[in-house]
Amino acid sequence: MKSAHKIRYITDEQGKKQSVILPVETYQAILEDIQDLVTIAERKKEKSISLAEFKKGLRKDGLI
Repeated sequence: MKSAHKIRYITDEQGKKQSVILPVETYQAILEDIQDLVTIAERKKEKSISLAEFKKGLRKDGLI
């Protein structure tokens, strides 16, 4: 995260962090990372295929 220095916190009267303000770009990057992790978790139990099988499927679909 490149914009870490731009992150600001809202604190209560005792100085305890209550909220965070961060650049939209940083927020979007975090959301993208979370979505990637969700996708990985959802696919964890899927059967894997070899590279050769993958390429064969791409050829069949006319993608290579």
